[in-house]
Amino acid sequence: MSTVPSPSPTPTNAPAAVTWTFTSESVSEGHPDKVCDSIADAILDAYLLQDPASRVACEVLCKGNNVVLAGEITSSATVDHAQVVRDTVRAIGYVDADQVFRADNLNIVSFLSSQAAEIAQGVDAHTSLSGEQGAGDQGIMFGYATDETPELMPLPILLAHRLAQVLAEQRRAGAAPWLRPDAKTQVSVRYSDGVPVAVTDVLVSTQHSADVDRDTIRHFIALDVVPQALGGWYHDDIRLLVNPTGTFVQGGPSADAGVTGRKIIVDTYGGAGRHGGGAFSGKDPSKVDRSGAYFCRFVARQVVKAGLAKRAEVQVAYAIGVAQPVSVKVDTFGTGDEHAAAEFVRGFDFRPRAIIEQLDLLRPLYRSTTNYGHFGKPGLPWEA
Repeated sequence: MSTVPSPSPTPTNAPAAVTWTFTSESVSEGHPDKVCDSIADAILDAYLLQDPASRVACEVLCKGNNVVLAGEITSSATVDHAQVVRDTVRAIGYVDADQVFRADNLNIVSFLSSQAAEIAQGVDAHTSLSGEQGAGDQGIMFGYATDETPELMPLPILLAHRLAQVLAEQRRAGAAPWLRPDAKTQVSVRYSDGVPVAVTDVLVSTQHSADVDRDTIRHFIALDVVPQALGGWYHDDIRLLVNPTGTFVQGGPSADAGVTGRKIIVDTYGGAGRHGGGAFSGKDPSKVDRSGAYFCRFVARQVVKAGLAKRAEVQVAYAIGVAQPVSVKVDTFGTGDEHAAAEFVRGFDFRPRAIIEQLDLLRPLYRSTTNYGHFGKPGLPWEA
């Protein structure tokens, strides 16, 4: 993990450094919205496992013990939706008898239909006007990369994800039997002239059983979770908030409603990079909301890795049913050679079919993307 850089001596006649603090948040896999994302991606993977040509746009809502599935699916596969839902909820950890929302106590309702033929005729190569696979919808997508971490991700969102992930690992390991699946994290990082220099504030809100006191929770978070998650960025002067409302017993879909696609900033760059507005989970790669954003991240990474910029953001725009993008743009924010970066990006093929083939996206890999960010994790093809 990265370590805090030592400050360099500043000449007396040098201008003062420009400093600011930037904050990003993450959520655990037990957060109600993430439960819905997990179910949607699990259903997508189940279809792709049997039929790689499946067209899936699955939306999920959870509240109480109710799970609502809606959207459009066209596939030759046969999937037991209820079983996928229960298996996913069980894997997340909602199994406690004192929770209304648990794997064996779900009322599952489905409003899934087939994909509209008018969309399919523009997406499928043999029916599209261009004779090649068109974009599944109009829209704009962004990809971002920065050299401030080895993962080429902004530090605040990376550390917020690690906090949420360590919480889940400790819960699964039984290190704190009172931990429950729902949690949110937040990390603030101080920058000096665009370089992260210190973590200033950490917020952890975690669901817990009713039989644990607040001091026990804070002690565990402060000593077992935060140092492990922050690694070399940990220091004793971090301001730490733990469950600032006092208690967090009622959580997850038992208490709150969850909906697919509501954590799009958590899923991407924590606010450090722009977002086109389209969500990812539950969508097969013919939907450029997902595949286009993944490819923009892939290309932005290549710009930074090639040494053309310290920060790079790539934007692509599509028209529904059309293969060639409406536009492709790269922004290096004054950290590199803008002209060279633009020439470099023009060498990539942004047509939907080319993206799918280059990143090998017609396979059941999407459940591994759902939690702790779709970017910055090893093993994903757009991170290669």
